[in-house]
Amino acid sequence: MTSHPATSLPVSVLDRANAIEGATESEVLTGVIARAQRAEQLGYSRFWVAEHHGVPGIAGSSPTLLMSAIAGATDRIRVGSGGVMLPNHQPLVVAEQTATLQALFPGRIDLGLGRSVGFTPAVRSALRRDKEAAQRFPEDLTELLGFLGSTGPFTARPQDHAATPVFVLATGQGLRWAAEAGLAVVVGGPSLFQRDGEAGHEGLARYRRDFRPSPWFAEPSVIVSVNLAVAETREAARDLALPEAWALAQSRVKGEFRALEPVAGIRARLRGDAGSVTDRDRRRVGENLASGIHGTPDEVHEAVRSLVDFTGADELLATGGMSDPAGQRRSDELVAELFT
Repeated sequence: MTSHPATSLPVSVLDRANAIEGATESEVLTGVIARAQRAEQLGYSRFWVAEHHGVPGIAGSSPTLLMSAIAGATDRIRVGSGGVMLPNHQPLVVAEQTATLQALFPGRIDLGLGRSVGFTPAVRSALRRDKEAAQRFPEDLTELLGFLGSTGPFTARPQDHAATPVFVLATGQGLRWAAEAGLAVVVGGPSLFQRDGEAGHEGLARYRRDFRPSPWFAEPSVIVSVNLAVAETREAARDLALPEAWALAQSRVKGEFRALEPVAGIRARLRGDAGSVTDRDRRRVGENLASGIHGTPDEVHEAVRSLVDFTGADELLATGGMSDPAGQRRSDELVAELFT
């Protein structure tokens, strides 16, 4: 591995609590907490968790509860949500849960917000929400910020006094709403890699231009999120990223995202040695792999720096589930060596 110069790029982790074939959900969740403890030791800036409902391949459904467990098991690392899906909740409840965490763990809590609703009619019904709930995100965001900033119709308790940084998981209109509210943004996904020769990310340029300072952020702040897998060889790194890429491809066929499988069985299927795999399946797996970054430390360092140059990001948020716990631990170590 080439020795790289020190970089000022902060690096954080988003762990979606992916279910792993053969592991219990209890083991998955306790593994998330253990990973957060290691991330703190390695010098990561933040450790975030996510919200999914009724997904067989995701054990994490309640980010604020998991955040509490993680914050209680660590000492310094910031703990947050990537994110709480605001359309699924009453803004007051989100504000109270966030402020409670901030009161328990002062200066360590982040609130990342998304605007997705439940993926199926059954989940939306259980949440007492409909598809149109996402359209109310700007109004819900304003109400939530009022409670966190003590400017709402009444004082929510405990008071947060705008102490908790608020981030919007943003694409399109989300960037505009974040700019108007003076909030940070988290951007990611395959669209960042479809640059078409552009010198920079057009949406982020507008976000920075239109940003209005707020009690939460005095200036624009951008985190770029990307699936990241690092190993001593490119083939080993691909093996780390393959189970999630396979699960995503299969979800297009089977209608649900399932637990991550061991890589050996997936490789056998893709070779045609076991089961029926179509060319479309292989193409989708390839597209999923291409939407992230995987490779040797040298390759990943170059790709990440290119992505950061394109977005002007202030921080990197490493995502991506793996079915190989030892490989994930080593990948986390290599990322830390490169960027912390």
